[in-house]
Amino acid sequence: MNSILGPEGLQQSTYDLEDHWITLDGARMRFLRTGSGPDLLLLHGLLGYSFSWRYAIPVLAQQATVHAVDMLGVGFSDRPPGLDGSLRACAVRLLRFLDAAGIESCDLLGTSHGGAVAMMGAALEPSRIRRLVLVAPVNPWSQNGRRMAAFLSHPAVAPLFLHIAPHLQSTHGYFLRRLYGDPRRIRPGTLQGYSEPFAIPGAFAHGVAILRTWQQDLQELESVLPQIAHIPTLLLWGADDRAVNPISARRLREVFRDCRTVTLPGVGHLPYEEVPEEFNRAVAEFLSLPDSYSGAK
Repeated sequence: MNSILGPEGLQQSTYDLEDHWITLDGARMRFLRTGSGPDLLLLHGLLGYSFSWRYAIPVLAQQATVHAVDMLGVGFSDRPPGLDGSLRACAVRLLRFLDAAGIESCDLLGTSHGGAVAMMGAALEPSRIRRLVLVAPVNPWSQNGRRMAAFLSHPAVAPLFLHIAPHLQSTHGYFLRRLYGDPRRIRPGTLQGYSEPFAIPGAFAHGVAILRTWQQDLQELESVLPQIAHIPTLLLWGADDRAVNPISARRLREVFRDCRTVTLPGVGHLPYEEVPEEFNRAVAEFLSLPDSYSGAK
């Protein structure tokens, strides 16, 4: 039995969960694996890690072989200095993970920045992605966060931010609460779980590297989206999301020929945390559909 957090994490799983490591360019990348059936890869958001999926994994593992990664630079994976944070580079590493893990094709679920990485990865090798589940994905039609990305990645600000961020534990709870539609739904251990990897040196460096190319990345993403229009897709959003504007779902869903949209009222940016039962039900239902279907716009 392995911890869903890390080698010495906070809570133990109540199902078979295997802790695995692969090496990419000399850096160790961690992922969790469990279940049986078609491969399903879960991709966390900015500064998240496989901990994000602790309520989803037990349910989705009933119908899929679930792989929940800690991308390089975050979680309990290595933090190589100078790691390229561009969207394309993250997507290439995701595809190289599939190669290293022996996954020929998979269903791909990504949230927030991980949703953008999922779309870019699918555009680079569309034949490898059967279905997409995009949970409030960063996309070209949401303006939220662009000014903050430019500010935190500014050469005059980034060094100071990287110096003080690990010591601002009191602010972690504030930002977590802002990601919820109803902060009363935050469950015990959530803040502690997300904060655990922040104690590892370099925890915020990759996040700043991602922000550095944010605007250019979104422009490139928009240009490649037509290449994934044929992939059956589920868009899942919390109606009270303050991180990625739910209105942008209307434009994003027009990209796909087969697309379902689920909007959860009163829910914020982390529906898999805030209302896991509803989230798991929507995803499990979508993944149980035939490979080809007539999606509802």
